[in-house]
Amino acid sequence: MLPTTFPTKTTLQSVLSSPRFDTYLLACDNDSYKASQLYAWNAAVSAASMLPAHFAEISIRNAASYVLERVYGSRWPWEETFLRSLPAPRGRKYNPRSDLEMVSRRYTTTGKVIAELKLAFWAKLFTARNDTRLWEPNILNALPGSQHTDTRILRAHVYTRLNALRRLRNRIAHHEPIFTRELNQDLIGMKELIRLRSTSVSEWVSQLETVSPLLPLKSQYLHRTCGY
Repeated sequence: MLPTTFPTKTTLQSVLSSPRFDTYLLACDNDSYKASQLYAWNAAVSAASMLPAHFAEISIRNAASYVLERVYGSRWPWEETFLRSLPAPRGRKYNPRSDLEMVSRRYTTTGKVIAELKLAFWAKLFTARNDTRLWEPNILNALPGSQHTDTRILRAHVYTRLNALRRLRNRIAHHEPIFTRELNQDLIGMKELIRLRSTSVSEWVSQLETVSPLLPLKSQYLHRTCGY
């Protein structure tokens, strides 16, 4: 349940910063009590979302590592052929090749490299440039829970879901508002990524996650007052 008493508007602006709390005030017509409810709900659902996000990310990165090992061997992070196959855009764009080079110099085991690579690295693997080399021969074995038989459709679907997960997780990590997102769709997407790897683990996570009971509270307590 959400709390029924809250600090004053001035206190919240002082502790959280005015720009941060003002986002919620704006959403709630400058009503500090309602904005406090919304802030508390946003914080609670953000924390709860990290559990399915955790399982979804690990499921997919381990599936991808399984494919990479089949193609390049167990030491794939240090395989020059694989490294050269990665995109290396210039400028401020995320650079998968540089990311792998940096991480593989720092760590000596494949498992540690897997854990340290950014989620963007794994998402970038699920692009059309890798269809022939990685996904067409291997994706159905790596993701046995899929109902798709078209490997390219499945690969593109995973890419879309991973990018949605990455955006959600980044907002949570930076303590940004997520109350305007379609959080039910985010949850469905995370569970689906897990199910692609293992139906039984997805069912287990469905029992563990606490996002579902929080979602109705937004409409029950906030929909009429905050306009969302």
